[in-house]
Amino acid sequence: MTTPTPANDPNTEFDSPWKQLLETYFEAFIAFFFPQARDRIDWTRPVEFLDKELQKVVRDAELGKRLADKLVKVYLADGSTAWVLIHIEIQSQVESDFAERMFQYHYRIRDRYSQKVASFAILGDDRPSWRPQELDDELFGCRVKFVFPIVKLLDYQTRWQDLERSTNPFAIMVMAHLKALETRNDRLERQQWKLILTRRLYELGYNSQDVVNLFHFIDWLMSLPEDLDREFWQQVRQIEEEKQMRYVTSVERRAIEQGIEQGIDREVSFVVRLLDRRFGKVDETLVERVRRLPIDRVEELGENLFDFETEADVQNWLDRLDS
Repeated sequence: MTTPTPANDPNTEFDSPWKQLLETYFEAFIAFFFPQARDRIDWTRPVEFLDKELQKVVRDAELGKRLADKLVKVYLADGSTAWVLIHIEIQSQVESDFAERMFQYHYRIRDRYSQKVASFAILGDDRPSWRPQELDDELFGCRVKFVFPIVKLLDYQTRWQDLERSTNPFAIMVMAHLKALETRNDRLERQQWKLILTRRLYELGYNSQDVVNLFHFIDWLMSLPEDLDREFWQQVRQIEEEKQMRYVTSVERRAIEQGIEQGIDREVSFVVRLLDRRFGKVDETLVERVRRLPIDRVEELGENLFDFETEADVQNWLDRLDS
């Protein structure tokens, strides 16, 4: 196997990290969720993601909210080509017209590109009874019936042991998804499960990049309050010391360093803009002196800014700091 960005809560949009990992691990995705298609695809041929083609269909169709997330060109074992349309509906809300939208995208892609199309759907909502998997429309003896495979992630609640036995990256993604839903109102339990799943990444034999990719997904999905997050990271460091694998914490350290630098730059830029608004365009030497200040002094300058009458008062304040 040969990369997803955190969000805040499982009630927010789920699709972006799923789409990223779907592209990174597409064969594993098909093998895990739609094994009936795996053996018909020639995996020795390149897989092509047709994002531009999909955007054209979405733009031309003007169908409102975009539910079709990935359009993929694959070669079949018999030598022909096919396009696989992946719909990922991983939000909490239920779409009443989901099946019709699936049909609309399916026939528009087939009509526009004259290609066979397979439409798949992943449903990550929390309503067990919502299972849109066909459109059946009839008028005056004229009938259209469109049936498409779906995967309901809630169904894996009764197949937890199967998830534990699997080394497919989507098994641990489903585990994280289910536990994120179950622990929406219990962040302490979420912390415990987040740690269990993180430890599991180190026990499944993944390489360092796979661990980082999947950890980002877990971290994005299973957000924690600041105090529990600090405890969680301490425990992750212990796991890495125990396993002698510094995969995640090295990424965390770089992210923190970059975040601090970006935060300082934003704070300095904000204070400089305030100086310009109060005194007109300030001298560049003054700006450079502000940029060299520690972040706590930059904040202090911003708080005291309206105590200064002139730009010279700011210079004097900086002189006192240097003395």
